[in-house]
Amino acid sequence: MITDVPGLRVGHATDAAGLTGCTVVLSDRPAVGGVELRGWANAVHGLDFLDPRHLVPTLDGVVLCGGSAFGLEAVFGVMQYLEERGVGFSAGPTVVPHVAGAVLFDLNVGDSKARPTRAMGYRACQAARTGSVEEGNVGAGTGATVGKLFGLPRAMKGGIGSADGRIGEVVVGALVAVNALGDVRDPETGVLLAGARDRPDGVILVDTAKALAAGAPPPRFGPQHTTIGIVGTNARLTKPEATKVAQFGMLGFARSLSPAHTGVDGDTLFCLSVGDAPVDLTALGVAVADAVARAISRAIRAAASLPGLPACRDL
Repeated sequence: MITDVPGLRVGHATDAAGLTGCTVVLSDRPAVGGVELRGWANAVHGLDFLDPRHLVPTLDGVVLCGGSAFGLEAVFGVMQYLEERGVGFSAGPTVVPHVAGAVLFDLNVGDSKARPTRAMGYRACQAARTGSVEEGNVGAGTGATVGKLFGLPRAMKGGIGSADGRIGEVVVGALVAVNALGDVRDPETGVLLAGARDRPDGVILVDTAKALAAGAPPPRFGPQHTTIGIVGTNARLTKPEATKVAQFGMLGFARSLSPAHTGVDGDTLFCLSVGDAPVDLTALGVAVADAVARAISRAIRAAASLPGLPACRDL
């Protein structure tokens, strides 16, 4: 779990009726942050202060949200929670918390008017804990779906998952909300776990990558895609190094998503460094990519079906 990284806490806020939600990762100490964006449909908050040239050196939390761009409102609920506790960058008479965020599109799964709000961001902070992380249909994974080459009627349920790894004393963890256009594969065997089905009531997976290679019409932008996540570590990193680790983490997307980073996906991965342990950057990147790939498969295995959207466990 990402909470195996000392100093990181995870909290979910879930709208089970509207089928959306948000997930927050908070750090007990200011974190050095980085981010990597792939695909062409990203919606992200906080790129400015993640830039190495920015005055503010650290980050106080990251939010993953449903609700498309509307969901970014949850960021300000997290900022309120942190400000009330004196957490943030000292700015004269007050502190200014710096919170990054990314969103996925789930407005066509439940109630299109149900979006993460400031109140939900605040509640996710109140729920933030160490220890076991709830996975599947919670937080940012509540309305997530996968396998949408032929639209939502032939898609399957996505979700949110977490995994971890170690390099000696260095701990890495990943938390990923999986809402991809493509299919999801087991990163060890390559076997398809979930994805586009042969028909709306079908249980046979088509294999999106093969279908595209065979000439299936390429997907047009239908705003129901994007996989977003966070990796954390107790290794000591600079901002450029944290971004490099996030880039390594995207290799985990490529191992588990088929295909990843399409023109209609807004894949985003943040990195949080919250420790002082020395480590070789390449070895760290390999461990992070592995944790990300396993977090994606865990999200799919933990997901539960919704009407018209079967889950991996149902097949």
